[in-house]
Amino acid sequence: MPRFTLQRKLFLALAVALAALLLVFIALSRLGLQRNLGDYVAEIELSRMDWIAERLEQGYASHGNWRFLQDDPDAWHAAQMPGSWMGDRGRGQTSESTRADRRPLPPPDGMRRGLPPPDGRGPPGVGGPPGPGGPGGPGGAPQVDLLPRRMAPPPPPDAQGDPRSRPDSVYQRLALFDAAGEKRIAGAAIDSQHAVRRPLVHNGGAVGYLAVAPLPSEQSDAGRAFIAQQSTFVVATGLVGLVLALAMSTLLARRWLAPVRHLTDGAHQVAAGRFDTQVPAQGDDELALLARTFNDMARRLGDAETSRQRWLSDVAHELRTPIAAARAEIEALQDGVRSFDRATGDRLHQQVMRLNRLVDDLRLSMDSATGLPAMHWSVADPVDLLLQAAALAEPSFAHAGLRIALAKLQAVEGKAAPRVRVDAERLQQVFANLFNNSVRYTDPGGVLELNAEVQDGKTLVIRFDDSAPAPTSEDMPRLFERLYRGESSRNRALGGSGLGLAICKAIIEAHAGTITAEPSPLGGLRITVRLPLLAT
Repeated sequence: MPRFTLQRKLFLALAVALAALLLVFIALSRLGLQRNLGDYVAEIELSRMDWIAERLEQGYASHGNWRFLQDDPDAWHAAQMPGSWMGDRGRGQTSESTRADRRPLPPPDGMRRGLPPPDGRGPPGVGGPPGPGGPGGPGGAPQVDLLPRRMAPPPPPDAQGDPRSRPDSVYQRLALFDAAGEKRIAGAAIDSQHAVRRPLVHNGGAVGYLAVAPLPSEQSDAGRAFIAQQSTFVVATGLVGLVLALAMSTLLARRWLAPVRHLTDGAHQVAAGRFDTQVPAQGDDELALLARTFNDMARRLGDAETSRQRWLSDVAHELRTPIAAARAEIEALQDGVRSFDRATGDRLHQQVMRLNRLVDDLRLSMDSATGLPAMHWSVADPVDLLLQAAALAEPSFAHAGLRIALAKLQAVEGKAAPRVRVDAERLQQVFANLFNNSVRYTDPGGVLELNAEVQDGKTLVIRFDDSAPAPTSEDMPRLFERLYRGESSRNRALGGSGLGLAICKAIIEAHAGTITAEPSPLGGLRITVRLPLLAT
């Protein structure tokens, strides 16, 4: 069974969506044709019946109202017949001769032979000379063939085979309404609100409306044929569009999903341990941003793996030194080369204690990622704690030929004591580590200057400035890394384990503070500790 890839899912989703849109489009198109085709055809029919409208307007102008159509049943049919309009018919004549005169005028001889009437006017389908008076009236606009061409003029209403009696004849849907457009005066019984209307004008005002009711498309053979033809065209066009859209979606899916495939392959390589893997990242869209993020992640993982291996190597080396020394002492005792005396015991104890300190330092440095053990918080003055730590470190500084400058620190101590929420024991451990760092890495005759100040009433800033030498610019950013020492060749018996500053960083961050390193104005290293003060 083929794998259901994201590309196939996208293709199927687009195919289903496009097919659904096509079906909706076809249904709405057919519904629109069925509903609007009748109105459209009725508008065309009415627009090409101007000859009837002109006759009705002439009749109204002659009689002054529409009563002549109501009094004479034949007058409405006469308006639909070719020939001259009897403008003064229906003016109260009641004799037999008058009623005979109210019959529609017979068409001229030419009309009987299918020729245009003398005045050039006639119903649709009857020809005439072009131009004014030609087919359709002024301008010679062609008229719609409302009647079959084989019958030039429509026969009298009582004649057999009158096309006006056909169900789809426009005359079965033609009516005249009054000026308000509500009362039917003559013609078929249709709803004026749903009919297409044309105003009949006299003296610049509408005196009535000639209206044609739309023929429902499904009741007309021509309408059904037109709808079927248009539906076929819509379906064919929609299918072609569907095929083109699916083809384009296939190409676009391949192009858009190519970065996803690259990311998948890259993830497999990273999972296999190849952290130098990089995937192509082109453009500035979301997928390109994801690819760049993946590349950055791979680089960081590679750096982390390199750092982990180097850290393990450094830890092994740090642990090997005291273990090897203790092993040599023990083997010398076993071989009888050396007898166990107080000096030997002191050397063994020194190596064991060094190993113990190293293990403790490793544990504390690892706590920076998981949080230090339970802290014992209290409110204290860090400057006072720093002075106490300096007093304990003075013998070590004197033995190394160094001194501690406390003048600036004591000036701060004389002011209002800054209050900080601290673990006093842990904070003194930070100060002790910083003092030991200066003792180990400051040339004899140097000085460590301490300074403290309150900034913005919110932060206590403590600075440790020692004299030369100073770490290199390459070493400065890495001083707080575990087991890192700027001089790899330094005697490890004299230097530290490379964990002191890492431990200081973990403890200060547990106090919601920061610790940074930068060159000192005295030529050595400046360590800056910032601790948040308690709100007063």
